[in-house]
Amino acid sequence: MRNLYQSKTFFLVLLAFGLLWFYALGARTLVPTDEGRYAEMAREMLSSGDWITTRLNAIKYFEKPPLQVWFTALTFKLFGLGEWQARLWTGLCGLLGIFLAAYTGHRLFGPWVGITSGLVLASSFYWAAFGHINTLDMGLSGTMSLALFGLLLGQNPQARDAEQRNWMLVCWAGMALAVLSKGLIGIVLPGAVLVLYTLASRDWAIWTRLHLGKGLLLFFAIAAPWFVLVSLKNPEFAHFFFIHEHFERFTSKVHNRFQPWHYFIPLLVLGILPWLTVLLQSVLGGMRKTAGAFQPQMVLTIWAVFIFFFFSISDSKLPSYILPIFPALAVLIALHLERAGVNTWRSIAVVAALIGVAGQVVALRLPGFAHDPFETGNYAAAQPWVYAGCTLLLAGGLLVLWLSRRAQEDFRSQAALILAAAGFVSSQLFMLGTEQEGRYRAGMEVVEPILAELTPATPLYAVGVYEQSLPFYLRHTMTLVEHADEMEFGLGLEPQLWLPTREAFVARWNNGQKALAITRPEIYADLLQSGLTMHVVAQNSRRVVIANDPKP
Repeated sequence: MRNLYQSKTFFLVLLAFGLLWFYALGARTLVPTDEGRYAEMAREMLSSGDWITTRLNAIKYFEKPPLQVWFTALTFKLFGLGEWQARLWTGLCGLLGIFLAAYTGHRLFGPWVGITSGLVLASSFYWAAFGHINTLDMGLSGTMSLALFGLLLGQNPQARDAEQRNWMLVCWAGMALAVLSKGLIGIVLPGAVLVLYTLASRDWAIWTRLHLGKGLLLFFAIAAPWFVLVSLKNPEFAHFFFIHEHFERFTSKVHNRFQPWHYFIPLLVLGILPWLTVLLQSVLGGMRKTAGAFQPQMVLTIWAVFIFFFFSISDSKLPSYILPIFPALAVLIALHLERAGVNTWRSIAVVAALIGVAGQVVALRLPGFAHDPFETGNYAAAQPWVYAGCTLLLAGGLLVLWLSRRAQEDFRSQAALILAAAGFVSSQLFMLGTEQEGRYRAGMEVVEPILAELTPATPLYAVGVYEQSLPFYLRHTMTLVEHADEMEFGLGLEPQLWLPTREAFVARWNNGQKALAITRPEIYADLLQSGLTMHVVAQNSRRVVIANDPKP
């Protein structure tokens, strides 16, 4: 191993990385939609004590399985409600992917590749960012990493029979947990990768080394119980989950998430920074055959390429869908870097420096991208953070260029560590810079005025809108009015839980009971014109909070 990776300095860097990783989990407000949604679902699960039927805003919500909600609810029970608790699952899954990439790279390809794999993944902008966002795709990526790296280690010809069996069971467990994280893609995608690998490598014997009997037993023991229990309690679950949320999501535009086929290309370019210049060579190099029947590099390449292709042809796309490819790319990039010359490292450093300069130029114009005065102030507040992150990228790139002039024996380790540190820390600075805008989007400025008026028995209506983060911070669900949002299916089962018309809301509003409502400014103007009895509790350009009692 290179001396730097064995030094006290490297240990201190790892310690600082861990501290910053966990600190950043609680440093920002939970931003809608995903962050508020999954925190609120966990809060309601803990409050209700129902760990089988998942609900959002007290309404049945079956779009996704419950693994992340379970873990977050348990975290809330142990540590209380809060931002870092809500993000702990995604943070741990991000760290799990980094550890598995490093450990597997070490076992299969040597110590330098292992540590560099972890550095590349930890510093890739997408992985570093989404490891601190409360969304399901990092949980899916962490559990799918168990499946991917469990397969690679389980097929390692240098391992003992018992070790191969145990790692294959880890692979099966990873697929089961991935299914509990986000559905059938947890087994469909790894299964498709295995089939494609078999066809590409002609390694037919791999099917005899999968421990299918024990693996399937373990898979169903982990994945099946919840699906059985939730189906027994909710007969409508199976059709909605398996047909609507899987087949129709992939083959139609029913979820209004359609994007062109090339949607993920710029996101991949952004997400793999600062390692962009070696991405293509690393992927192409992974298809070269090596000695031995099992080809781990080919598995990594097929995993990354196929999953990217799969989501690119889907009619439903969100930015985080391609997260599962990054652990595989990290190992492929580390393998390429082990063989790379000084000029390759210089190219990475030049791109990092140029991005730093370009980012500083963009930061100068940042407030100009705002759509209203509120956003102008929020974007201005982000400027120092963007400057700091871009300056760090610039400094990291220039430092590696300076070191490359001497190209000492330990240059590659020094360059990898410097670029990784610059990439990871800059990503966290960029994320921290979004806090003021995040608070605005979440509605944090209206939380205290609402809490001053709200009691557990006070009805809280959401007229023509649903606020994804406010229910968590208010510790209070909302009665939807006119706008079913993503809870249309659940409200079809329990229509008594909402008010489908504004007339029904007005009748409830005027029944003499103290109530509050949140709505959009244009709807508030309509209510004002109609003569509805109300006074404004709080407002900004996105929302107006009203109460029906006489103004104090």
